[in-house]
Amino acid sequence: MADISVRGRLALRAAAAASWASQKAGRGKGSMIGGLIALKIDPSIMTQLGRGRRTVLITGTNGKSTTTRMATAALGTLGEVATQADGANMDAGIVAALSLHPGVALAAIEVDELHLPHVSNALNPAAVVLLNLSRDQLDRVGEINMIERKLRAGLLRHPDTIVIANCDDVLVASIAYDHPNVVWVSAGSGWAVDATSCPRSGEPIVWEGENWRSTGADFHRPQPVWWLEGEDLCGPDGFRAPLHLALPGRANRGNAAQAVAAAVAMGAEPAKATDATGTVREIAGRYRTVTVGEHDARLLLAKNPAGWQEALSMIEPSSAGLVIAVNGQVPDGEDLSWLWDVRFEHFEGVQVVASGERATDLAVRLTYAGVEHTLVPDPVRAIASCPAGHVEVLANYTAFRDLNRDLEARR
Repeated sequence: MADISVRGRLALRAAAAASWASQKAGRGKGSMIGGLIALKIDPSIMTQLGRGRRTVLITGTNGKSTTTRMATAALGTLGEVATQADGANMDAGIVAALSLHPGVALAAIEVDELHLPHVSNALNPAAVVLLNLSRDQLDRVGEINMIERKLRAGLLRHPDTIVIANCDDVLVASIAYDHPNVVWVSAGSGWAVDATSCPRSGEPIVWEGENWRSTGADFHRPQPVWWLEGEDLCGPDGFRAPLHLALPGRANRGNAAQAVAAAVAMGAEPAKATDATGTVREIAGRYRTVTVGEHDARLLLAKNPAGWQEALSMIEPSSAGLVIAVNGQVPDGEDLSWLWDVRFEHFEGVQVVASGERATDLAVRLTYAGVEHTLVPDPVRAIASCPAGHVEVLANYTAFRDLNRDLEARR
C-alpha cells in the first residue's frame, strides 16, 4: 500500500476499526460502515486504492452480481482478483472491497449504474461491461433516457477504456455507440419495453429479425464479435467452445458471454475464461436450494420488471409450488406499480402463494392476471403451505434478504 497517503492510511485504519466493531456488535460484516468512514476521512481514498490495478467495472440494471462473479472467475485464470464478496456496489462497498485486497493487480468491481461515471473517474478502468438498461426504482434512479445520457457522457471521458457492450440492448448500444474502443457482444435482450423509441432521436426503433435500427438517426445494431450459438460461445479469430454453466436461464448465458469477453480483453485465454464461468454456482444465496421441512426450495431474486420477467422464465413448471414474496421497503422502491408490467399469467398447474410485506398488492395483481393463489404473508410459512417437494421462491430485494436471514436462524 505504498501509494496510499498518510491521510489515506488513517482513513483505512479507522475503517478497519469500525468494521471490527460492527462485526462484534452483530450488525453484519461491517464493510459498508468501514467504507463510509474511510471516504469521510479521505474522499480520494478510492482513487488511491485503484492505483496500480487493472480494473473491470460491471454495470447494468440486471445481472451485475452474477456477471461480476463470472468475470472474477474468468480473470482468476490470470491471478488473484479483488472483488466484492457481498455485491455492495456503491462507493462505500467498492472502497471496502479494494481495501481488503492490497497489492492485488486485477479487480472486477460491480458498480451501481448511477455511480459508474464518478467511479470510472476514480479508478480509470481498463474495461467496463455494460449489460443492459431498463426501468428500475423510479423514486431513486429516475427516468431511463436521462441515465443513458449520463453514462454515455461519462464513458466518453475515458477513450482508452475497453467497453464490452451488449449490442442487443438498444439503450446500452446507444451508450457505447460513439466510444472509440468497443467490443460488441450479442448477449440477448428479453425486455424491450423501455427501448421502443430511439434514445437519440425519439423516433421508433424497428426490429428486423435479431437486428434493429432507428428510424430517426444513423443508429443501428452493431455487428457482434462475441455471440452465442446453440450451446457454444463464439468469438474472434474463429473461437468456439461449449458454454457449460451451473446457473439457469438464457440471461446468465449472456452474462457469461460478456464476462468472458471482458476477461479476454484484459489478457485471459478464451478457452480458460469460458470454462471458468461454469464454476460459478451461487451468488450471495441466489439460485441455491435449501431444505425447509418437506420442501426443497430454490431461491431466486428479482428487483425490477425486466429482472422479474427473466426470473419467472426460470420457474420449473413441474414444481409443487411457487412462492412470490414482495416487500416495499426503501431498497426495493416503495412504489410497486411495476407489478403491473410483469406478466404473471402462465402458471397453470403450479400452486402459487402471494407472500411478503406487500402480499396483498401482489395478490391483487395475480387476481387480475387470472392466477389462482393463496395469501400467506410470511415467506417461510408460505413455503410450508405448499405441497411437499420442489418449491420455487421468487423474492424482491429485502424479501430475499429477510428470508435468507430467517432460514439461517432456523438452522
